[in-house]
Amino acid sequence: MTAFLVSIGVVALAEIGDKTQLLALALTAKYRKPWPIIFGILFATLANHFLAGAVGTWLTRTIGPEAMRWALGLSFIAMALWMLVPDKLDDESKKTSRFGVFGTTLIAFFLVEMGDKTQIATVALAARYDALVAVVAGTTIGMMIANVPAVLLGNVAAEKLPKRVMNGLAAIVFALIGIAVLWGMDIGL
Repeated sequence: MTAFLVSIGVVALAEIGDKTQLLALALTAKYRKPWPIIFGILFATLANHFLAGAVGTWLTRTIGPEAMRWALGLSFIAMALWMLVPDKLDDESKKTSRFGVFGTTLIAFFLVEMGDKTQIATVALAARYDALVAVVAGTTIGMMIANVPAVLLGNVAAEKLPKRVMNGLAAIVFALIGIAVLWGMDIGL
């Protein structure tokens, strides 16, 4: 029980202001469909945190921290540019991509979590408590505690603000984070 509760607390606190909350807001602004986004976050987190020990450790050792910094910085700038791409028509924007809102969220969250502090925390907590299922359940609930309100609040904001303004604000935030990461600033991501 301790592994489960500690995992919830650690990840819920670590996620506040994290890039995945920004991604949740950006996806909500773009698609305005909160439930597929929430379920995409849930399944991506479950998959990512179960693979965290093997893939996260391997990736960090294989490409090193400098390459990870560049990959992360460039991915934020790419996300900023993606946010600026206007939807062709409202009807087409409802189609989203070939993966749909759920699939897009699942893939984006899974990839963004690679090497993230919550993924590393999952590895450390699983090693500390030797209770993989309790840790993964706790870290997943912690992620949901932090990200579901971001999706729901983002959806309310998206309905009140013009879509172009929401996308522009999200693009600015992603670009600033990407530049800060490339510049080598420790911004806590």
